[in-house]
Amino acid sequence: MSAGRKSKVAYFYDSEFSTFYFGQNHPMKPHRLTMTHQLVLGYDLQQHMDVFRAVKAQPMQLGQFHSADYIDLLSLVTPDNQAEHAAAMARHNFNEDCPVFDGLFEYCRLYAGASIQGAVRLNHGLCDTAINWSGGLHHAKKGEASGFCYVNDLVLAILELLKYHARVLYLDIDIHHGDGVEEAFYLSDRVMTVSFHKYGDYFFPGTGDLKDIGEQRGRYYTLNVPLKDGTDDRTFHTLFKPIMAKVMESFQPSAIVMQCG
Repeated sequence: MSAGRKSKVAYFYDSEFSTFYFGQNHPMKPHRLTMTHQLVLGYDLQQHMDVFRAVKAQPMQLGQFHSADYIDLLSLVTPDNQAEHAAAMARHNFNEDCPVFDGLFEYCRLYAGASIQGAVRLNHGLCDTAINWSGGLHHAKKGEASGFCYVNDLVLAILELLKYHARVLYLDIDIHHGDGVEEAFYLSDRVMTVSFHKYGDYFFPGTGDLKDIGEQRGRYYTLNVPLKDGTDDRTFHTLFKPIMAKVMESFQPSAIVMQCG
């Protein structure tokens, strides 16, 4: 962004998010996105952003990362027919954390589409920052659901950014380790993954050890900062600021994807 020019922010939202329901006792509540959007409107933040309706990703776009059989299952399974797909569901890690609900595939297409749209706009210089609060589902694997996550929109967005950017930094400050994104780029030297997360005492997902640094061409392009209970703001900032300053100096990314929890 040139000096003196106002930063352009693209914000993606769709009212359809309010229609998706994981189940009565499930902690994932897509309806919270509607509440967040109402706060955006309440504070007139939309006046400072370009607001876009999310466009659903096509199966072919999801296939840039996810396996074909997994996408097929997501597109076919419903609450009414899930018994017929029991074997495939077990193989792809569907469970209480990742249940089948009405509109599951449309939900995945919607939040993934918004992240891909954001990456495309960044690639073409149409914005400086892209916001998709429906995304950030960092636990999803190539052929597995995990931790409330079915499609890894972050990986898809990074793959889109790599079409125009030599190096992309992924920064994850969720309390849970960003395992799905780390695994996707563990062998790559074009994507550096940095995750600050709670670690130990069997805390989900149980990955993200300090010793996990990447392999082959990706060796030293994975950085984990495992934290214990009791970490306060001061401690976090004491770690975050010098670590990220060195990451930016050494890796010199031209695009950053951030997952904020």
